[in-house]
Amino acid sequence: MNTQTNNFATGSIIKHMLKLALPMTLAQLVNVLYNIIDRIYIGQIPNDSTNALTGLGVAFPICTVTIAFANLVGMGGAPLFSIERGRGNEKEAGKIMGNSFVMLVSLGILISIIGLIVKKPVLYLLGASDATYSYANSYITIYLLGTVFVMLSLGLNSFINAQGFGKIGMITVSIGAVLNIILDPVFIFVLRMGVQGAAVATVISQFAAAMWTIRFLTGKKTIIKLSRENFSLKFERVRKICALGLSGFTMAITNSAVQMAGNSSLSIHGGDMYIAAMTVINSVREVVQMPVLGISNSSQPIISFNYGAKEYSRVKQAIRYMAVGLFAYTLIAWIFIMIFSKQLIQLFNSDTALLSIGITAMHIYFFGFFFMAFQFTGQSTFTALGKSKHAVFFSLFRKVFIVIPLIYLLPLIGGLGVNGVFLAEPVSNLIGGLACFITMYISVYRKM
Repeated sequence: MNTQTNNFATGSIIKHMLKLALPMTLAQLVNVLYNIIDRIYIGQIPNDSTNALTGLGVAFPICTVTIAFANLVGMGGAPLFSIERGRGNEKEAGKIMGNSFVMLVSLGILISIIGLIVKKPVLYLLGASDATYSYANSYITIYLLGTVFVMLSLGLNSFINAQGFGKIGMITVSIGAVLNIILDPVFIFVLRMGVQGAAVATVISQFAAAMWTIRFLTGKKTIIKLSRENFSLKFERVRKICALGLSGFTMAITNSAVQMAGNSSLSIHGGDMYIAAMTVINSVREVVQMPVLGISNSSQPIISFNYGAKEYSRVKQAIRYMAVGLFAYTLIAWIFIMIFSKQLIQLFNSDTALLSIGITAMHIYFFGFFFMAFQFTGQSTFTALGKSKHAVFFSLFRKVFIVIPLIYLLPLIGGLGVNGVFLAEPVSNLIGGLACFITMYISVYRKM
């Protein structure tokens, strides 16, 4: 039996956070490379690279839906798993992980079936034109066939990190990303499969990552093993996983909804070139947001464990460190993006028209990026403490009640046009972020 316990109730909180944050940030960054690398390579396809890149941008919200369901289970089960570990109830922790595995497989199969049935009308709804539909369809058809692997690699990795094995969690996604980097040019250019080749490379890579994850969680090095005896679903346990996971699910699904709304509004006020610009901006945002997720996700197991162990002073200390770390990073990231916008866009495509549009759009979209720190501090704290209602509400509040309405309203105000679509993001970061953080401080932090 593994004698390692990774007890977060003792020792330096900063050391615990760094031990998890560094590998988890790298893991998040590497994980994003799946789609980023696809877009970089697709943007270099001869003759029709801009339409191909736009097609991937149209298909991406569907990929985000898959990630949302992986978050539903992974980000719902892992905090409950950590709380039970903090209480010393490893038997229930094992059952939570086993139930989560079954849920990930079942949801993956269901998403594949439904996605393949409704993909055509959905892609046109997301902003596909006759010029870009074939590219979007080619990519998403193959991607949907590998949904189960995406679900397992993302969802189960949360349980590796929850046990304190941040480096193993990093290796999990690194295996898939490195494989994707190698396979992409082979399938896209050597075998001349184009967009379909990018999708095939992604699915193969996610399969490898999923197999590695399962192998570790069933092996000797893990603290609590993934076991068949824990696969039997219990309604109350599944309900708790879904209830707490609604926060992560809502954040991801509303990201997809925002992308859908953005593409739809841009197709009305701008056209395919503006959707291509938004595709690049979303790609940059995914990369610069990874350390934000790494810092907040590394804090959650520590907060959850100490909350379960009733070490409330350590909970508050972890929240403070998380808030300072997030604010410092997002401020630096904002300055970097403002300075190097042109170079960031050129990584994906050097079309002069796209550069002209993209630089202005990027400056607007990322304005006041540091306000995101407030949203993630509050959101992560609510999730780590099992306060699912608060976490879900503020996910919905920022995206559904602020961003999406603004995406459609701002272009009609004061002649903003397409710039109004990009302006919706910074406005929501300010209003939604402060509302979430202030509520967390008053209702949780001060009372603990």
